[in-house]
Amino acid sequence: MMTVLCIILGYLLGSIPFALVIGKLFYKTDIRQYGSGNLGGTNAGRVLGKKAGISVIVLDVLKVVLAAGLASLVSEPAAIWTSLACCIGHCYPIFAHFKGGKAVTTMFGFLISTSIFIFQEFSYFLVPLFMFLIILYLFKYVSLGSICASVCSSLYITAQLLSLDVNSLFIILASWLMTLLVIYRHSANIKRIQEGTENKVSWL
Repeated sequence: MMTVLCIILGYLLGSIPFALVIGKLFYKTDIRQYGSGNLGGTNAGRVLGKKAGISVIVLDVLKVVLAAGLASLVSEPAAIWTSLACCIGHCYPIFAHFKGGKAVTTMFGFLISTSIFIFQEFSYFLVPLFMFLIILYLFKYVSLGSICASVCSSLYITAQLLSLDVNSLFIILASWLMTLLVIYRHSANIKRIQEGTENKVSWL
């Protein structure tokens, strides 16, 4: 029962659209009407500026860490499923008509949370982060870097935990569901990459 409550709490925390809140509160701007229209850090930075983008990214990461931290007081499985629920809430927020971000920053919040509360080992966060940075540097696509980082994280977790232990299987399953969520949310980006029309970062 407590695990279910944690998952619900995780979804509700994930549903807090910080990009929308910061845009309306400090810039009198609804970022859903500009740029990509997504309620994520990348679009917030593109529309509102670097300071707003960084603020949104930090808050989106922290909401996953907070949700996972609270759930970890119940159990490790509760923590990982709550982290996943928080990411789903970010993508489909009940407070913003179920139209949210693409799970990039919350994915890293998921990885930080699992590193702290599940593994107590930061390689589970650092390995996917390095993959993200390498792909971003080579190809200049945030979307491609995010997809590769999510796949890398699931492969790394699977390789480290592959066993018949029930908790390990739950963690592996949650990790791959997180990866599938990231890939699905970037389906339009994948198509644009194939067509050569995807936006590249300009500062690399």
